[in-house]
Amino acid sequence: MDSKGKIVTVEGNISPKALGVTLTHEHLSCDVKQFYVPPRRTEDSKMCDVDFEMKNLGWIRQFPNSHRPNLLLYEENKAIEEELQLYKINGGQSIVENTTYGIGRDASFAKFLKSLSERTGINIITGTGYYVDGFQTAADRALSEEQIAATIRTELIDGFEGIKCGFIGEVGTTWPLTDFERRSLRGSAIVQSELGVPLMIHPGRNVEAPFEIMRIVLEAGGIASCTVMAHLDRTLIDQDKLLEFAEVGTILEYDLFGLEASHYQLNKAVDMPSDAQRVAAIKFLLDNGMEDRVVVAHDIHTKHRLTKFGGHGFSHILLNIAPKMLERGFTQDQVDKILQHNPQRWLTHV
Repeated sequence: MDSKGKIVTVEGNISPKALGVTLTHEHLSCDVKQFYVPPRRTEDSKMCDVDFEMKNLGWIRQFPNSHRPNLLLYEENKAIEEELQLYKINGGQSIVENTTYGIGRDASFAKFLKSLSERTGINIITGTGYYVDGFQTAADRALSEEQIAATIRTELIDGFEGIKCGFIGEVGTTWPLTDFERRSLRGSAIVQSELGVPLMIHPGRNVEAPFEIMRIVLEAGGIASCTVMAHLDRTLIDQDKLLEFAEVGTILEYDLFGLEASHYQLNKAVDMPSDAQRVAAIKFLLDNGMEDRVVVAHDIHTKHRLTKFGGHGFSHILLNIAPKMLERGFTQDQVDKILQHNPQRWLTHV
């Protein structure tokens, strides 16, 4: 491909040096209504469709997956544009968009990303591939490994609805993995090995999930050093397990910054870490020699996290987390690696 040594954005290839400060896992338009979780109390059912008003924000923040309108980010294109303009003012230069088949990826999505990049001046790198089994159509769920690989290959080489895809992902899995998800992982790994492109994986909510995923990916020819394992904040909380997984050689992503509600609706067995705990976990990795393998993001995919709705927005890491890292003993060079150099190395086609 003509992208070797380059980073592929929705507006074309750029030099790795042009990437700048980068959030590696965000959504700029998506539909995750299948993440809906009925409220814990039956009397709260009246809250599931309430307006975004000040009096309702506390409940929405505590139970974001029980508020149906919150799960439709694609309705907020104007707010997203304003967010990216603010992100640029605060020093952001690039965003990796992780919406794949199953959560709202269509022709209008592609057109929106291209125009958004043109209007804001933000580099947008978008992925290709398939989200988790339960979000797929029956037709997509029946695809063979070869058919999955063919779609991914085409969208990386020829593009998708007028834009080029710059990586594979986020490739979604649950726990235990389904047959479709195993085919999706193998198809993704096959194309990664052929083309030397980056890969992003969404692991199931179980401590063993990242290990099983990478076993499948590596057996299919995938490249660990060009693969990001997402959502480690909620998946590998135990330090020994985290170091054990780090030996596999993937890039390690902490991408739920800004989520401060410990009640995790999608896995009630886990208490969602705070931002302070995320920073501490990354410091632990750095102290164990992993400073070249950590990337960060917010994984914004719901409305309540946008500033329009009283949320932290896309600038939260730049305004609040990077300074916190420096206060907790990170060097400026380490922060620069996490925000710039590590994403640059991952996104460059080899």
